[in-house]
Amino acid sequence: MNTGTFSAAERASWLSKLETDTFDLLIIGGGITGAGIALDAATRGLKVALVEKKDFAWGTSSRSTKLIHGGLRYLKQLEFALVHEVGVERAIVHANAPHIVIPEKMLLPIIEEGSLGKTLSSIGLWVYDRLASVEKDERRKMLEKEVVADLEPLLRPDLLLGGGLYYEYRTDDARLTIENMKTAVANGAVCLNYLEATEFIYKENGYVGGAVLNDHLSNQTIKVKARRVVNAAGPWVDTVRKNDKEGVVGKRLHLTKGVHVVVPYQKLPLQQSVYFDVKKDNRMCFAIPRGNITYIGTTDTFYDTDINQPNTTKEDVEYILEATNYMFPTAQLDLADVESSWAGLRPLIHQDGKSPSELSRRDEIFYSETGLISIAGGKLTGYRKMAERVLNFVAKTMRTKNHSKTQDLTLSGGDFDSSEAIQDYIYKITGEAKQIDLKTADVQALVYKYGTNTELIINRAYELYNSIRDPHDRLMSAEVWYAIHYEMTNNLCDFFIRRTGRLYFERPTLKRWYPYVANEMAKILAWSEERKSKEVEDFEKEYHAVLSFRK
Repeated sequence: MNTGTFSAAERASWLSKLETDTFDLLIIGGGITGAGIALDAATRGLKVALVEKKDFAWGTSSRSTKLIHGGLRYLKQLEFALVHEVGVERAIVHANAPHIVIPEKMLLPIIEEGSLGKTLSSIGLWVYDRLASVEKDERRKMLEKEVVADLEPLLRPDLLLGGGLYYEYRTDDARLTIENMKTAVANGAVCLNYLEATEFIYKENGYVGGAVLNDHLSNQTIKVKARRVVNAAGPWVDTVRKNDKEGVVGKRLHLTKGVHVVVPYQKLPLQQSVYFDVKKDNRMCFAIPRGNITYIGTTDTFYDTDINQPNTTKEDVEYILEATNYMFPTAQLDLADVESSWAGLRPLIHQDGKSPSELSRRDEIFYSETGLISIAGGKLTGYRKMAERVLNFVAKTMRTKNHSKTQDLTLSGGDFDSSEAIQDYIYKITGEAKQIDLKTADVQALVYKYGTNTELIINRAYELYNSIRDPHDRLMSAEVWYAIHYEMTNNLCDFFIRRTGRLYFERPTLKRWYPYVANEMAKILAWSEERKSKEVEDFEKEYHAVLSFRK
């Protein structure tokens, strides 16, 4: 088995390796936190295993606002240390994965009776720039009302007092997770999805020494042995803790739900991203244009029902649309305009008497008497630093000294030293790919997903040139091939939701594509007709679920 690839077609070999080796560290949870921990541990020289009961990034890590942002609103909660840390981390994550962490100008309109006045906004953004160590050319600019109205003509003019322009970073959360995972695997980690830890194995001294795993794809049960176990299961952290002898003692999770909706760009044709007030409850929302769509969010409500099925309700969508229509009155959005939605859960630490928006986004490590290490809380932006803290804690328990190497570690596909280098790469690849009828837009879409790994997909498309004549079919086949062999993609949902984001951002095009992709996957993964039908059925459930609030 080639440890450089990360292939679903080699799943049996990976399972065998899990069962036969003894690991320094077993990580439960394959979201951004788990992936970051796996990478930090593997690059410190530890023997690492990671298991995820669904797909990588299946939970919160594919359902965030998809921003690596500095946490401007945490200034209101006076969390200065948190703003500083995530601001610094933002720049690091951008440098390590510039193809999927992209600078994005953000407009903050200042309105009558808004949550921040002119002076407070100016001071807040100034403090934010300093705390977050923002580069000079990306520092905030305060703008007069006329300039703001010119920058974003859709904003409601009668309320506008002025505004601020500052920078955030846009990302694809699930792709950031998978690039971390691939880099961990390239450094020797064994990472598997659809493998659920159902109970712990204990050593003679009563300490956790591994776990019993149920493989949801082959229905077999295996055991994995490890010197240390980290529970990085996000919203499921307390569920995993319940499997431990000590159970959930001391601090516990408090889940809140965030919902986002997607509308066609022509229905809300913003000139740039806007971070705006929600008059109803003094919260803030983002509206972010992205290609042919604009997405808007998020809600922030307590959540205590089925954590495996957080759903978008009609009430959630109406809240977002009402807030958007208030700020952009010509949009006149209604339920019929929504093309898709997603609902994610934030695994925050419980604090008595606090509303969802007041709960701290800090991360904390819980240490059980049995030696189980759990990490909860935190933000997408701070995942690398969270991983570093966890590994420093693990090193203490092992009485070893090693240091994190991830600060300057380029993630898979991220071999670019500037934004200009990405554009040069797109230009170069487009020139080469003209022979197989690929356009600049095709190449650009690939590069902002896969970075320099795009060449593997283009090379595969060359190989398919004589057997698949339609250039769109050929490119899709090459992308599916890459996703299976290099990104542990097992089914249609993995591909359309978490590897490519197409269900959220390109849903109207998928009727044409999902039967085609099902056939391609069936060929590569040797599915029976029965298995193929089930995979199609599973995807169709997700395809309809993103609009289930319309019922």
